[in-house]
Amino acid sequence: MKIGEKNMNAFKSLYLLILLTIVIVLGMAPFAGARTDPVTEKDEIRYLKSLSIEDLAFLEVTSVSKKAEKLSDTAAAVFVLSDEDIRRSGVTTIAEALRMVPGIQVAHIDANKWAITARGFSGSFANKLLVMIDGRTVYSPSWSGVFWNIQDTMLEDIARIEVIRGPGASLWGANAVNGIINIITKKAADTQGGLISGGVGTEERGFASARYGWRTSNSSHLRLYAKYYDRDHGVEADGRDGHDQWSALRSGFRFDWETDDTDVITLQGDVYSQKANATYEFTALTPPDYLDTVRDESEMGGGNILSRWERTLANDSEFALQVYFDQTRTADELFDEVRNTFDIDFQHSGLLNDANEIVWGLGYRTSRDETKPLRSTVFNPLERTLDLYSLFIQDRITVVPDRFWLTIGSKFENHTYTDWEVQPTGRFLWKPREDHSVWGAVSRAVRTPSRAEREVQFELQTLPPGTPQNPGPFPVRVRVNGSEHVRSEEVVAYELGYRFPVTDRMLWDVAVFYNKYKDLSTSATGTQSFVPGPPPHVVSPETLINGETADTRGIEIAANFIPTEWWKLDLAYTYLKMDKDPRLSQIAGSSPRNQVSVRSVMDLPRDFELDLWLRYVDDLPALQVDDYLTWDARLAWKPTANLEIALIGRNLADDQHLEFVDLFFPARSTEVERSVYTKVTWNF
Repeated sequence: MKIGEKNMNAFKSLYLLILLTIVIVLGMAPFAGARTDPVTEKDEIRYLKSLSIEDLAFLEVTSVSKKAEKLSDTAAAVFVLSDEDIRRSGVTTIAEALRMVPGIQVAHIDANKWAITARGFSGSFANKLLVMIDGRTVYSPSWSGVFWNIQDTMLEDIARIEVIRGPGASLWGANAVNGIINIITKKAADTQGGLISGGVGTEERGFASARYGWRTSNSSHLRLYAKYYDRDHGVEADGRDGHDQWSALRSGFRFDWETDDTDVITLQGDVYSQKANATYEFTALTPPDYLDTVRDESEMGGGNILSRWERTLANDSEFALQVYFDQTRTADELFDEVRNTFDIDFQHSGLLNDANEIVWGLGYRTSRDETKPLRSTVFNPLERTLDLYSLFIQDRITVVPDRFWLTIGSKFENHTYTDWEVQPTGRFLWKPREDHSVWGAVSRAVRTPSRAEREVQFELQTLPPGTPQNPGPFPVRVRVNGSEHVRSEEVVAYELGYRFPVTDRMLWDVAVFYNKYKDLSTSATGTQSFVPGPPPHVVSPETLINGETADTRGIEIAANFIPTEWWKLDLAYTYLKMDKDPRLSQIAGSSPRNQVSVRSVMDLPRDFELDLWLRYVDDLPALQVDDYLTWDARLAWKPTANLEIALIGRNLADDQHLEFVDLFFPARSTEVERSVYTKVTWNF
């Protein structure tokens, strides 16, 4: 891995981090096992004492087959972030928590925007990653991506985040091309009593959360929460303040009713309001820089309500019916939209016989938007309703009991913009020993066209006259136009994985993949036209089309090591390589080739916790972004069973660093600063 000169200070920090860890381990060794405080129902379960290597392998996941199964029994590249992983990482957003996952790239664009993707193709709207919160999709059909700054909840209420790298379209449908992120919140019964947390810091200028849960009857529980934060801006390369500070207020509830041993009914919802600043550089026709710089304050808001009915039937059969409504509102200089989405989904699972376990389901989604024409972006028509019909079926076949299984299945979808899409998968799982799992998969997945690719007109840039790109006498405005001929992108993915314990204290999870993409979106240059003005200029149209190809390959490694009952180490490593059409060089160079994450988690005497997190991210040559190495630290103390005081430092290796530059959207990138904050959490 190549380290730039800029990161020599980061190396010094790494040496200090290693030295500090060695000193603490050697210094605390005589006291190992000295903890005598009992763990009560009110007290949070101690992280290291509650997880063994066997526990890690047998974690329960639901995102692979849409039903509960052990992690060791999944034929996919799965990684689970627990609630304790999130708490002890010191992160304040879901986006930052995903940095712990191998195969996931997380990069700040500015203080309130992220580029998050799996297995390449990064950008403001990484269009091949499906994201859900409790089964509710938050993938935007307007831009084919996720607005990460509005995907939030009270972090203490998250039970786990299940991340699948690789296609999951055979169950979850279109856009689950390179991965799935499923954020699952805790049941109301698991959050009884009160919790208040809050803090202040250099970048986290102020934040507070409150939650209260109670039993409403012998069989039902309710939880209410509210959350507020105010976050500082990033910085320009020269150290000047960026105009990208943001704040938000959010509240919500969850009600769970277990009517008897067979039925569970859930009703939950959220409302939120947010303000986020940005500096836009819109294309202009006036010299000298042909840019119009605008400082903007966007307003975002919305709400959702979801209901789910789960019933257990005879013979271990079960079904689930889920309905939700979601409204999002976005208003800024780039994008002004109100979107209403209604979704209904039914699924059933059960044993057909001793060898066949069937999961199948039906779904319908309708999503209507209303947009406004803006200076650089116009949708035609301004309003559009998109409908999606879906059906899936999957069969898990026991070939050799307790040793070998085959899974075959497919999703069938009909979208407003496309005909029926078939997205099949074939997977195998072989367990040569109970604690060893070898798996492989071949899958086809598609990404359906976004509203922008079909129906947008976007003013991308202006080429100044008398330059190599534009030798003529007039400025040339590059205008991107959507096309009704844009169709789905496609991938055929080949995967192989192996999970195994090296010892009873170390677990490895390795996945390799090779993906072949075709019909990737690109553009074709049309006939230029002269506009007399004022001012006089030339319009050069770029029409979106399909046709490009790319191949990606890589390896993802996750390792867990528990040297003692009070110390745990987590490693995540990712290698990614893309062979692409030359016209896709910017896409290929927007994802790092190498990424490393190392976390040290320690329970110390006197109810102290020390957590250290080292991260390395390779350079992004297409974006002229250097590689960087940084680390975070968290020191926490529990003076009583119900009170925790924590001091967190983030991005401590240098004063500031750049992580991403988006070449296709006009928001100005800013750099991430070193930050420190303190947090107090009280359970009652």
